[in-house]
Amino acid sequence: MIERFLDWLTAPLYRVLGPLIALSHRVLDRMPRPLDPFRSIKLKLSILLGISGGVGLSVFWLSIGWVEWRTAFSAAAVGVVILQIFAHGMTKPLREMTAAARAMARGDYRLRVRATSRDEVGELARAFNLMSADLAAADQQRRELIANVSHELRTPITALQGVLENLVDGVSIPDDDTLRTALTQTERLGRLVKELLDLSKLDAGATPLNLTSVEAGSLLSNALSEARLGHPGIRFVLQEPTSQLRIMVDPARLQQVFANLLDNAARHSPAGGTVTVCGNRGSNVTVFDVTDRGTGIPPLQRDRVFERFTRGYPAGRDGGTGLGLAIARWVVELHHGTIAIVDPPEGIGCRVRITLPDQPALGGQNDEHPTGD
Repeated sequence: MIERFLDWLTAPLYRVLGPLIALSHRVLDRMPRPLDPFRSIKLKLSILLGISGGVGLSVFWLSIGWVEWRTAFSAAAVGVVILQIFAHGMTKPLREMTAAARAMARGDYRLRVRATSRDEVGELARAFNLMSADLAAADQQRRELIANVSHELRTPITALQGVLENLVDGVSIPDDDTLRTALTQTERLGRLVKELLDLSKLDAGATPLNLTSVEAGSLLSNALSEARLGHPGIRFVLQEPTSQLRIMVDPARLQQVFANLLDNAARHSPAGGTVTVCGNRGSNVTVFDVTDRGTGIPPLQRDRVFERFTRGYPAGRDGGTGLGLAIARWVVELHHGTIAIVDPPEGIGCRVRITLPDQPALGGQNDEHPTGD
């Protein structure tokens, strides 16, 4: 309350003096800085105190003609000591930031600055702590990305190397099963490389949408045809909507979403299982559901599976890379839509729901909205 009253009281003064203060700052910025050679703020403040005290004594001497020098020097000494004591707390955050910055240069992001003051130094300390936390999170994500990519690349490469070594050594013959195993691992490598390229586009935030009006049934039929080729043992069913659904989307990007979801659903379905896709018109939105009859994803993990390299299954069990759902969310959010895992029918399996607005990018077709996951 008091701060608002003071702001109201001083606002007219700032409006009058604001341009003069800004002009003085520009003038002072152009002036030399004689105290820059000194490496201590406390020393600079002591020099300023001495200069101001000397000017005051000079004015006092010129006014009355005499000065009690012992008293003046005693007061100056006491002032310097008090200044050193109080300036220590003012400059301590700056020294801590220097130590933390040097530690960060060595890769250690654990140090934080004690930020208790409410002045500019305190604001700087809080901003520094936030920056340090962000850098620590980014460094942790980088380490996890390298570790996960190394693991994902090593698995198919090791399997493919084993197959080829057996063929070269004559342990196995190039029959259909052996060649099919090599092809499967090669396709897995190709899928990982493609998803990593999409991931780099996501981080760069440089993927414009090429919006066009398409018929949803035709788009879903094409996605299902590709899924049947990759998973011949799974039955894919398209539930036709009650009316013709036309949506304004980027067809290539949205088909990529359904390709990832169908591949994910097929790998998590039992042998001979069924994956169902349906679309319906809602209030100013179009809703798509991709449902499988697998073991499903626990409710506590339904949000995390959209993060990079996160799966609802143990690593390596389903042959996935952990990037498909992260890329799907990125594309859906580019269309200003939502994607989530909802309760499946009868509590069995997994259902992924996509909700797309009728006008996904009303402000322009080159909208960019990369996620941080």
